[in-house]
Amino acid sequence: MDKFRMIFQFFQSNQESFMNGICGIMALASTQMYSAFDFNCPCLPHYNLAYGLGILLVPPFILFLLGFVLNNNISMLAEEWRRPQGQRGKDPAVLRYMFCSMAQRAMIAPAVWVSVTLLDGKCFTCAFCTSVPVESLGNASHPHLSQGEIQQVLARIPCKEIYNGQQLIANEVAVRYLRCISQALGWCFVLLMTTLAFLVRSLRPCFSQAAFLKSRYWSHYIDIERKLFDETCAEHARSFAKVCIQQFFEGMSTDLVAARCHLPRKAPADAGEAAEKLLGITDQGTMNMALKSWHRCKPALHLHPPALPTGNGWAGEGQPPMYPSAPRRETAAYYSWV
Repeated sequence: MDKFRMIFQFFQSNQESFMNGICGIMALASTQMYSAFDFNCPCLPHYNLAYGLGILLVPPFILFLLGFVLNNNISMLAEEWRRPQGQRGKDPAVLRYMFCSMAQRAMIAPAVWVSVTLLDGKCFTCAFCTSVPVESLGNASHPHLSQGEIQQVLARIPCKEIYNGQQLIANEVAVRYLRCISQALGWCFVLLMTTLAFLVRSLRPCFSQAAFLKSRYWSHYIDIERKLFDETCAEHARSFAKVCIQQFFEGMSTDLVAARCHLPRKAPADAGEAAEKLLGITDQGTMNMALKSWHRCKPALHLHPPALPTGNGWAGEGQPPMYPSAPRRETAAYYSWV
């Protein structure tokens, strides 16, 4: 249990580790799904290819989309891409880094599915059984069979129980031939994916290490900023609800005092602390305006003293505010000794 607890804590350490754990779980789930899947080839000339390629390609596409759905950064990427310019510019390099990072993790489960499917060979055998070279592996001069009948017989190769073309080509020979090709393609696919992952991991820092570090830093910053904003909003909502409830009960107690002539109870000490956490935002319209202002014009990424509010109370609706240093006025006094 301690080892599982340590692994779980590692996955929760940061967003990247968490997503790596999710992708690993999805990869294991894809293998379990394929092992539990009941593969039944239709054994018909016009349906084998569609069924085999569908099992080979459609589940990886679904797993790829599921990898994007389970990634929490997809909403952050969409929000950063679609938000107005405001006071903060949008860096395309950071958006590309976020998208490539999510795409790389989402590709793990589909790659595992394709590898396992090709190494198993059932889908490839079902899809390309009608392409078996009968001239070199069987008896191409079998009499009383037209080309259409030969295709119909070859389409039954994956269905050993209904196959009736032993005189044309042995079922074991055709299945072994197709499975060997499928396994060769599977190992080539695994080698290709491993080589690409090695090149991406090893060669990318050699060419653009500074740009990579910058994009990675600001990507983490956007994630941390979003979490802190959500936590701040949750804390403000809690304080707002506490003050509203406290004022409601104070009003009810005042009415009861007026009716029954009882002294009101003393307000709890934490009501003042909750009021301080409201930061001056004490009504629904002002809070909605604050959220809208955060979406439209996020603060620029440089630290400066707080700006004075404009006429409507909210600065930064348009262009980013500039804070030039006020020029110092020097006054020269001249005295005459006349």
